[in-house]
Amino acid sequence: MMRIILISYAVGFVLVTVLMPFLIRYLKKRNASQTEREIMESHVKKQGTPTMGGIRILTPIFLVGLWKMGADPKVLSVMILTFGFGAVGFLDDFLKVFLRRSDGLLAWQKFGLQFLVTGVFAWHLTQVAHVSLAMKIPFWEGHFLDLGWFNYAILYFVVLGTVNGVNFTDGLDGLVSSVTIMASIFFLSVAMASGSDAACIPAAIIGALSAFLIYNHYPAQIFMGDTGSLALGGYVAGIAYAFQVPLFIVLAGFIYLIEVISVILQVGSFKLRHGKRIFRMAPIHHHFELGGWSEVKVVLVFVAVTAVGTLLALLGYRVWI
Repeated sequence: MMRIILISYAVGFVLVTVLMPFLIRYLKKRNASQTEREIMESHVKKQGTPTMGGIRILTPIFLVGLWKMGADPKVLSVMILTFGFGAVGFLDDFLKVFLRRSDGLLAWQKFGLQFLVTGVFAWHLTQVAHVSLAMKIPFWEGHFLDLGWFNYAILYFVVLGTVNGVNFTDGLDGLVSSVTIMASIFFLSVAMASGSDAACIPAAIIGALSAFLIYNHYPAQIFMGDTGSLALGGYVAGIAYAFQVPLFIVLAGFIYLIEVISVILQVGSFKLRHGKRIFRMAPIHHHFELGGWSEVKVVLVFVAVTAVGTLLALLGYRVWI
């Protein structure tokens, strides 16, 4: 097991470290740059930064997944959700960056594709990998939350909510990468405790994102784009369901949760209270920026919060080990 983890981590770290500079140069030549919509003075300098770095993050994940796909069907389940959402993000990025369609995919197109990918994942997970949709309850040994057929509705809610939460988190240099590395420590621990070869996926993710931070830490040389953030959201939801721990996302992925809730509250307040807002700007990391926090401080605090959440998730899961 440790051999699998070390190889997967090394593949992720080495490939991204070596290949990312080539992608950055290519994207600069194609003028595949980030367009900042937030009206924030501190973000003006981000204009022109290459995006779609998620392409390179997914490369080692694909190779590692192919390596262990036959050993455990859960590997393919996680890959379906990761690369399915990654493909949706790539199409959205491609339309924005290369075809200059500012809105990318239309809302109904994006939702329809996400709905389809989630359905394929649910079928493979339950019918091929034979994983129950019953969810382990944190800190309560031997107990599951099993709602029968309603589990499928919960799955859609968790998957789409998690993917959007991760996508919203991708708004500051190094933020979503750092938070996801920390959360992945929990998923890696769960996979190791289960003795599953699917541990190769979180190990490769940690390696790839660690290397990506070399180029994405403040000030970023490249952004991952929706290609990366949607894929990471699919990975988080997929690996959680593969080991029946989606309820633990509330702990290990707490930042994703508050990011998406902040957007929902902001939009709801604006519509119901006639233009009044709760936060200075949503997602919530921008609220802290406008309050005077630097990007680096926001990232460090959010990672610290995730570290606490990950520790709580590990404590809540330890009864299963």
